[in-house]
Amino acid sequence: MVLLGLLIIGTAVWGSLAFFFAGPHTLFLRVAVIAIFAASAVFAFISIWHKKLWHFRLIYLCLVLLMLIWYFSLTPSNERNWQTDVARLSAITVNNHLITVHNVRHFNYRSEFDYTPAYYDKVYDINQLKGVDLIAVYWMGPAIAHTLVSFDFGDNNHLAISIEARKEADEAFSTIKGFFRQYELYYVVADERDVIRLRTNYRKNPDEDAYLYRITAPISNVRAMLMQYIKEINSLNHTPEFYNSLTTNCTTDIWKAMKAKNLQIPFSWQILASGYLPEYLYNQNKLDKKGLSFESLRQKAYINLKAQQSNDADFSANIRK
Repeated sequence: MVLLGLLIIGTAVWGSLAFFFAGPHTLFLRVAVIAIFAASAVFAFISIWHKKLWHFRLIYLCLVLLMLIWYFSLTPSNERNWQTDVARLSAITVNNHLITVHNVRHFNYRSEFDYTPAYYDKVYDINQLKGVDLIAVYWMGPAIAHTLVSFDFGDNNHLAISIEARKEADEAFSTIKGFFRQYELYYVVADERDVIRLRTNYRKNPDEDAYLYRITAPISNVRAMLMQYIKEINSLNHTPEFYNSLTTNCTTDIWKAMKAKNLQIPFSWQILASGYLPEYLYNQNKLDKKGLSFESLRQKAYINLKAQQSNDADFSANIRK
């Protein structure tokens, strides 16, 4: 009975939140649906101890099934009124050892929300790939970070990829909303002067602290990781996906991409608590330790001051000094 009661409470809370965030656009209808669903859950809960009321459990089961049918019928789309910074999808074509990246983002920022949009196409030579870096960005304590990767093609030639929630023009990001099919998945494909400098130089409310680490892996495995990213980026052009705050986000999708050959690492709670990902990779011998303890390596990995003192042309080189 206790397990059944917990199941009813859990489905009632989850279903009510789903209706609240993804239900009818009219507030009155949304509140009405939540009230009916929650009232049915209350009667189903009471019926656990009153056998004559067993039919309320059957009614609630039917409502839960209908709710699940409705919820999983929600479909992602590429056709929405997007915010400017996520309006364009990137695409990558592969021709032997050359890849052409279309719509590399390179915004000219004056502040976080004041910028001039700009994009370019660029050809990268996979044979020139030197490695891949992990950038972890913190703004609300040690447990939560936004993580992104940057592929190093040599000669200060870097391609940064940030996995984010694709927001519509009137949307703000909410971690809770991110559990309920409210955002599409989006890969920001950019140069570092855009996607990293935005966080080190222009995000002020709150400030963000960025740390850059080199991932240790054979180049063949780095290439495999890059190809996995290319596959996902191209797939989103014709098959959009939902972002999920727990299962499909900036960190879990990096872990999925790292499944290639020797880059694979065991799944851990430190992947979900993304702020601890660098330390987890350090302990798994997947970071260039430089002979340092993790705390010492972390201090050297801090790049905000370097980024703020760097000019545009030498940005990538300066943040790695």
